[in-house]
Amino acid sequence: MNPQRRRGLTIAALALAAAACGPAFAQDYPARPITVVVAYPAGGDTDAMARLFAEKLSARLRQPVVVDNRPGAGGTLGNNMVARAAPDGYTLLFTPNPFTIAPMVMRLPPAATYDPLKGFAPVIQTASQAVLLVAHPSTGFKSVADMVAAARAGQTLSYASPGAGSPMHIGAEWLNRAAGLKIQHVPYRGVAPAVNDVAAGHVGLAYVTLGPVSQYLQTGKLRALAVTDPRRSPLLPDVPSLAELGYKDIAAGAWNGFFAPRGTPAAVVQVLNTHLNDILKMPEVVAKMATFGAVPVGGTPQVLADVNAADYERLGTVIRELGITAQ
Repeated sequence: MNPQRRRGLTIAALALAAAACGPAFAQDYPARPITVVVAYPAGGDTDAMARLFAEKLSARLRQPVVVDNRPGAGGTLGNNMVARAAPDGYTLLFTPNPFTIAPMVMRLPPAATYDPLKGFAPVIQTASQAVLLVAHPSTGFKSVADMVAAARAGQTLSYASPGAGSPMHIGAEWLNRAAGLKIQHVPYRGVAPAVNDVAAGHVGLAYVTLGPVSQYLQTGKLRALAVTDPRRSPLLPDVPSLAELGYKDIAAGAWNGFFAPRGTPAAVVQVLNTHLNDILKMPEVVAKMATFGAVPVGGTPQVLADVNAADYERLGTVIRELGITAQ
């Protein structure tokens, strides 16, 4: 037989064997514990939600699902670790959306970076979270219009964010540009210290997710002026979006989801996606997520792929135009 033809037949046979093994592998999956990497310290919202999903997933898969916190380098350490893990479904990444933009805002050596679009297999978008512009009552601001008027009149204002290069920082600078403002950025190392300082009145404004400030909103210690998402949050139906206030191009919300390493078998991704979609419908899970200001999303892996790609394009453009970095 012609050697070239023999080689072609061999490749075809291997391809058929691999295809046949996919469903069989999925039937045996998981045969051992699964690790969910969280690229942030224990105790935060991301870690808490990861542990919630891990507990429910473990019960359904009848295997331990262990959360492994790998903080460092703005989340890129853990993200990079998963990008280089074996694509067998036993190492997953649970991450918020700074995952998408971190390689753009951080100066990383090639060995420490990753491709947020092509380096992973999307599994499921678990939630969306509103990003809020909040004000301390001492500012006297009851609306975005009040804030804009004060800034244009020459009042010195500053806003807190969970960190330089975060989606909150990007959303704030986006509004600064759209409204012609120069409100000063005060970056913090995480959400908690930013919230503590705005609640104490040390900083007049802040861009944060809902969960950490919900208690202050309920007691009147902080006031929500707007959400930076395109639409109002169902958890804050009375708070307008920046888009409806006339800043139509601004869309800098928050989301989280599960990714697997690139090359993970589609059948395994489907097993995880199916179980997590069911978990997201559990009343106790929906209620717990609401305490973090998170609204369940779910759907196919393509839903996560689409929101990830949209953030990469939209926020990437703003990052480049405004020269935003994590430094």
